[in-house]
Amino acid sequence: MQTYFSDPVVAQTTAFRNGSLQGAYLIIAARALGLDCGPMSGFNNEAVDTNFFPGTRTKSNFICSIGYGSDGNMFPRNPRLTFEESGRIT
Repeated sequence: MQTYFSDPVVAQTTAFRNGSLQGAYLIIAARALGLDCGPMSGFNNEAVDTNFFPGTRTKSNFICSIGYGSDGNMFPRNPRLTFEESGRIT
């Protein structure tokens, strides 16, 4: 019997998506507790994996700093589009 995850591409794609969703839940829970979160991508995944997960099959997806920020060390929120700028009702 062949399982859904026997295809390595399907297994990797599903695991990556589920890992991203779990990261989003972590961020939502941390923010609900009053913590500040700084999720990011665009880093050298290979370097992170080599330094933090040597000899394992674990791979990084994103990094998220979690803690209590202050006005002196937090970036301001980036501007957001208004509904009038980004949407319309037809």
